[in-house]
Amino acid sequence: MASNQRGEVLWQPDPAAWEATAAGRFARRHGFDDYAALHAWSVAELEEFWAAVASEVGVRWRSEPTDVLPERAMPGARWFPGATLNYAEHALAAAASRPGDLAVLGRSQTRAPVALSWAELVTQVSRAAAGLGRLGVARGSCVAAYAPNIPETLVLALATASLGAVWSSCAPEFGTRAVVDRFAQIEPSVLVAVDGYRYGDKVVDRGAEVAAIHAALPTVRHVVGLRYLGTGADDWSELLAGPDPGPPHVAAVPFDHPLWVLYSSGTTGLPKAIVHGHGGITLEHLKVLTLHQDLRPEDRFLWFTTTGWMMWNYLVSGLLTGATVVLFDGDPGYGGPGALWAEAHAAGATIFGSSAPFLMASRKAQLRPERGAVRWVGSTGAPLPAEGARWVHDALGVPVSSISGGTDVCSAFVGTSPLVAVRAGEISCRLLGCAVEAFDPTGAPCPPGVTGELVLTAPMPSMPVALWGDADGSRYRAAYFEHFPGTWRHGDWVTFTEDGACVISGRSDATLNRGGVRLGTSDLYTVVEGMPEVADSLVVHLESGEGDVGELVLFVALAPGASLDDDLRGRIAGALRRELSPRHVPDRVEAVPAVPRTLSGKKLEVPVKRILGCVPAELAASRDSLADPGSLAPFERFATQRGAGA
Repeated sequence: MASNQRGEVLWQPDPAAWEATAAGRFARRHGFDDYAALHAWSVAELEEFWAAVASEVGVRWRSEPTDVLPERAMPGARWFPGATLNYAEHALAAAASRPGDLAVLGRSQTRAPVALSWAELVTQVSRAAAGLGRLGVARGSCVAAYAPNIPETLVLALATASLGAVWSSCAPEFGTRAVVDRFAQIEPSVLVAVDGYRYGDKVVDRGAEVAAIHAALPTVRHVVGLRYLGTGADDWSELLAGPDPGPPHVAAVPFDHPLWVLYSSGTTGLPKAIVHGHGGITLEHLKVLTLHQDLRPEDRFLWFTTTGWMMWNYLVSGLLTGATVVLFDGDPGYGGPGALWAEAHAAGATIFGSSAPFLMASRKAQLRPERGAVRWVGSTGAPLPAEGARWVHDALGVPVSSISGGTDVCSAFVGTSPLVAVRAGEISCRLLGCAVEAFDPTGAPCPPGVTGELVLTAPMPSMPVALWGDADGSRYRAAYFEHFPGTWRHGDWVTFTEDGACVISGRSDATLNRGGVRLGTSDLYTVVEGMPEVADSLVVHLESGEGDVGELVLFVALAPGASLDDDLRGRIAGALRRELSPRHVPDRVEAVPAVPRTLSGKKLEVPVKRILGCVPAELAASRDSLADPGSLAPFERFATQRGAGA
């Protein structure tokens, strides 16, 4: 689908940015005063670029690499052979020069705020590492955490990394089955778990779930209880007890040594267990947070996330830059739609990140939050419509950094730069070192303005080291390289402009193709959810297999007090006909109590489509990985009615 319409420029970089930001200074040092030329160099000369980044951001090699990238193979690229380092050493580095400054601020609806200075963070990491060592955790061991976004979880992640052990976490909102599906794959020896938490005014006890998870993981030799709710065992104090171990004894590990395991959403079958390495994450996160997010030591970095989403790992990596990370645990809507903005203000956040649906909900509620110290707002998890970017601009007067990437690389491919303008409804640029293109079905690059599959034509350091348990690499190849051999296919529709900005219009496996007119689902959601009566929506295209256009079904979750009558149906149809195309007017509009979403906020388009195609819900989706496990029931009933010819 081609489009020549561009959103208006909402923010322009200050000319001083070429000297005042790390990105500008890096560009000038390497002879560039134009972002497009800088990016072209970064992908054409990968080896030179990544060596320059490692020097620029101060990677702390324990052993120097013998090369940068001997071969640009995909899959199979091996970065910085011969190098050793440790992620935790980088995360704690600021303590040497700023021991008394604030490193971590934890804000929670379960307890009072917790603050750790850099010196206190180092002490707790060192003691936690010694405690894990007493439990038998060593290089290559796996530590699994069923814990929220609180300082103890961060401390344990760094302690695990310092030992050369492997970290993995699930949010305590996950049900037992979803947790076991993930942790059973990596066979952890230690399970860290909270007794429960408060979500707004709701008390959630997790004692039974922790017992069931432990029982289902025969490799777990020790359970470390975090007494967060105040009802369970307090093993945290014991873990940190004992003689003073002194500074952390950080293991020097190879560049590709496993750091942590993240998981695909797991909405359709067993989640992929994605292994990331110390070097790839350290280098990529230092690059993106320093040169793109413009994170500085004086910043306070808050991104609303749970420990079951890659954005938690991204947030923790704010420590690599010397910034203070702000951890928030609780219901972002408790106390009203502006509650999370108030938390950010109270915490003194200078960088505030959330999801596109959250920003759109803030717009719909007509919020005007206090800007406070915020200097930019981050958005990810779904495409951010132009209206959302305009709202950030009008309500706060700061630029919005809309980024897109994935758990697979624990980073972004496209996003913003302090050197590039921000336009409404667009993602500003390809990120440095990311050879991102749009491909047509034959594997040929799409010209500007034409939508294609988002691909990477060259390796990134933070691509997975492996999928856990995939000894021959066959699952890894099938997941990313089967469609276009030698090229990473990510699964999104993307449209680039002449100047390198882009629009992502939804997942390519959930596209709406009616009579040869292809449309990303995000385009439809922008129109429908712009109506005050519609709180949320989900659309699926049910192909008939008989050569006709199939059936387009739109499900809407209504705002309080609204009803789905003929008038609203007519206005929805009229808006879609007028703003998209007559072919994308739904054949049916149905009301549902809630749209199924994962705990990280992603809509379950493909699983719902499978359910409506009469695949049993237990095979189409894992209920325990959903924000509302009961949200699939209306779609099951609809499938039954449809199958009966209703």
